[in-house]
Amino acid sequence: MPIKNRFAELLPEIAAWRQDIHAHPEIGFELDRTAPLVAEKLRAFGCDEVVTGIGGTGVVGVIRGRTDSRGHVIGLRGDMDALPIHEASGAAYASENPGAMHACGHDGHTAMLLGAAKYLAETRNFDGTVVLLFQPAEELGSGAKAMIDDGVMDRFGVKEVYGMHNMPGLPVGQFAIRPGALLAATDEFFIEVTGRGGHAAKPHEAIDPTVTASQIILALQSIVSRNADPVAQGVLSVTSVQTSSTAYNVIPQSVKLRGTVRTHSPEMQDMIEVRLGEMARGIAAGFGAQAEVTYLRHVPITINAEEPTAFATEVAQAVSGGCAEAPLIMGGEDFAYMLQERPGAFIFVGNGGSAALHHPEYNFEDEAIPAGCSWFAELVERRMPTALA
Repeated sequence: MPIKNRFAELLPEIAAWRQDIHAHPEIGFELDRTAPLVAEKLRAFGCDEVVTGIGGTGVVGVIRGRTDSRGHVIGLRGDMDALPIHEASGAAYASENPGAMHACGHDGHTAMLLGAAKYLAETRNFDGTVVLLFQPAEELGSGAKAMIDDGVMDRFGVKEVYGMHNMPGLPVGQFAIRPGALLAATDEFFIEVTGRGGHAAKPHEAIDPTVTASQIILALQSIVSRNADPVAQGVLSVTSVQTSSTAYNVIPQSVKLRGTVRTHSPEMQDMIEVRLGEMARGIAAGFGAQAEVTYLRHVPITINAEEPTAFATEVAQAVSGGCAEAPLIMGGEDFAYMLQERPGAFIFVGNGGSAALHHPEYNFEDEAIPAGCSWFAELVERRMPTALA
């Protein structure tokens, strides 16, 4: 397995960075410790530029190669934020911040990109420029867009962009990718059902929003099963129900529903949004109640461009000896915004038999670090070879 020897040497150091970040997780844009730590290391590596505060708390590092005959610029992205989860991993370096945890492996993504940065700054064995994009708030679905809106792509002249995420269940250090749609668009909806509250012993004098909301929840499941093409990809989940009263003897005045929709095509997304609104309002009216529907489109579909995906696959094969075809995934990833701005690809690196992402017992596998770092570095050196390479 042609992992770069330098990353095998650096593994204890990079793993220590990762574990330190893991022990001090920060959520969303509130990266008061993590972002300065990343910037400090990039400066210590000798990056040509280190810029902070991009998109709020994003950090950008710039490394110029030995030569720059074509003016090519590759962006490499790593996300830095954690999740609002109480950790139960039992790791010696478990979260010291109650209610916050690196349960998605962003500590590993950040550490791997830092490791690649250290190597690339040492060797500079490429013809062009590397722009390291350390991003906040991926879990909020808004950090990538915040950096883009702050002009990061144009300001640093990024021509193509690549990202990586760990994948539990895939053997450690192996890779998986697919061209085209990879991860789903993630939407959010709210439905407030308003009836007429009353005494639970006198339901005939009330309009029960709990019964109404229950019928809406059940009916919404028929949108994917009966309105969508069976071979298309779509998920609709109601994930929260909140009544305006929690007393056992009160019929509440209102019920609030919240949920998510995941799709892999704009047509499916449009259909579900329309049918959700029609169904909620129609069922509510049938019970004499009202339904107010709010539908929010968040992260778009993550779409890997054809040629960059083929190249990313070639690099993965060179590093690990193979690259599997990734399945379609209904989870979302705000790297999609970067792929809307520039051609590029998003790849998975194996995390072995760990707990699932977003699980309180999840932990990033440090043995995956050399493969991830090697993929980033090899991608740069192959995409922008020097005249001596």
